[in-house]
Amino acid sequence: MAVARDVWGFFEQRDLRLMRRVHRWRAPRIVRFWMLLMTRLGDGPLWYGLGVILLLCGGPQRFHAVGAGAAAGLGAVLLFRQIKQISRRKRPCQIEPHCWAMITPPDQFSFPSGHTMTAFAMAISVGFFYPEIQIVLLSLAVAIAVSRIILGMHFLTDVLVGMFLGIGIGLVSIHLFT
Repeated sequence: MAVARDVWGFFEQRDLRLMRRVHRWRAPRIVRFWMLLMTRLGDGPLWYGLGVILLLCGGPQRFHAVGAGAAAGLGAVLLFRQIKQISRRKRPCQIEPHCWAMITPPDQFSFPSGHTMTAFAMAISVGFFYPEIQIVLLSLAVAIAVSRIILGMHFLTDVLVGMFLGIGIGLVSIHLFT
């Protein structure tokens, strides 16, 4: 148990250092706009819009793709809510004020990043059925993940764990729908 506490302490110290750097950085206006846009799209509109577009013109695999995406998204939401209740980690914006980002967190706890988990679950599961857009979906997932750090909503470890869990959920969803 002491080793786990030491390992967690190691990562937490680095998270705090990065948080302080990010919170003091006054990003250029275009970066601020892009980060806010990515976070807002990651709230759901991006994935709902993608589902509608795929249902309307996604070809013969559209029902499998939308089903896999919906299952991955739902699985991500259910999992991150459970983990957040167990971890109860404070958000960076609750520890130290951010110099320019004043957005309201969607929930109380930080670990893991639900936006990141959902974004990667969706990108992996839908991208499997449409490999021609997978790089775009993964790029959007990365942008959403980065936005969560830049806006002071999450620590780096929250986002990394969210990414790995999201990838895993996406792969399970693919398995269920193929």
